[in-house]
Amino acid sequence: MAVEANFDGLIGPTHNYSGLAYGNVASAENAGGVSDPRAAALQGLAKMKALADWGYVQGVLAPQERPDVAALRRLGFAGSEAQVLAGAAAEPALLAACSSASAMWTANAATVSPSADTHDGRVHFTPANLVSKYHRALEAPTTAAILRTTFADPEHFCHHEPLPGVGQFGDEGAANHTRFAADYGARGVEFFVYGRRGFADGLAPRRFPARQTLEAGQAIARLHGLDAKAVVHAQQNPAVIDAGVFHNDVIAVGNRDVLFCHAQAFADPAATYAALRAALAPVELRIVEVPGTEVAVADAVQSYLFNSQLLDRADGRQRLVVPKECSENPRVAGYLAGLMDAGGPIAEVKTLDVKQSMRNGGGPACLRLRVVLTESELAAVNPACLLSDQRYDSLVNWVRRHYRDRLRSADLADPQLLQESRQALDELTQLLALGPIYGFQR
Repeated sequence: MAVEANFDGLIGPTHNYSGLAYGNVASAENAGGVSDPRAAALQGLAKMKALADWGYVQGVLAPQERPDVAALRRLGFAGSEAQVLAGAAAEPALLAACSSASAMWTANAATVSPSADTHDGRVHFTPANLVSKYHRALEAPTTAAILRTTFADPEHFCHHEPLPGVGQFGDEGAANHTRFAADYGARGVEFFVYGRRGFADGLAPRRFPARQTLEAGQAIARLHGLDAKAVVHAQQNPAVIDAGVFHNDVIAVGNRDVLFCHAQAFADPAATYAALRAALAPVELRIVEVPGTEVAVADAVQSYLFNSQLLDRADGRQRLVVPKECSENPRVAGYLAGLMDAGGPIAEVKTLDVKQSMRNGGGPACLRLRVVLTESELAAVNPACLLSDQRYDSLVNWVRRHYRDRLRSADLADPQLLQESRQALDELTQLLALGPIYGFQR
């Protein structure tokens, strides 16, 4: 028996709107706005609590230390920490990059292969190198440390180093990866979506960069010891990348034997569907394809319809968890109402408010890393990182005590914010039994 656990990233104390992610329309549109880190973290926790209350296994992953003073020192800022921050304030883009709370989008934390798929029968993790954006490339070492502490038992878990930090192996993690199977514990098909080739010319977007390469997916499949017959690589449609679909999880989501996607998601939809069906056979892949005549790509990007969570229900049908923005877009809301009447594999839509994250371009699916676990593997997970009613209450109180309710970009240079963040993270490592994972603790 196996379950799919969702591990959500706690939103960090420096959550702000700096517009760092070129190609992410929502991030660019809200650049320079005033954020509310406290509300953001509480919204994220409320989402986790909702899933736990619905009966799903829900985990928590810690945020990263920000501002990253060590990174600023490597860029030539010197003196005391206050002097480093003051110097970096004269280069606001650099300070913002080294202060980003983007690690909260744990769909980018790693690619995970369950033990049913791997050659050695262990769960494999490869942290994403995220080399396409400096502010995200900073995350990989701490992400790796958090994953190794959360999933520590070497009998059950295997941790790989991130792929080489160069453009040819650009890797954005599970945001471009999903898995199909009859049941979570059954051997499955792993689906890697890429935006471009790293070592050859070919189809590619023209306006915005493609962050994921084919070669990255191929390398991870080898590292995880996957059966080549149970791996499918497909290219994302370059036109939708140019429309603001910077990851596949903004245009498609899958769960077990269901793929929910836009008709324009893939460069060659017919070939992609055929390859998935052949690899998954004799299990039938059920595809719910949304035509552009009903939901335009622009509406999908604005509402994050596909950046949703597709979850099992006890009756064998599935629950779609969408951001509140879907109910506010008339075309998307109308499509979802018709979807419920169609009698297909998606039986229910739940709406959650993650507005603070959405304003930076991250919906429900961005906030979670899916990890399929057997009973023995789940028992080997750091129990303090699994959400319970008591742990939820503790984390809510922790946020209320440590987080600001207003943050401007200029506040990132405030030395007091650094001290507040470190005090919060030091306490968090005790709440989640993580040990000294942050540089300031060592």
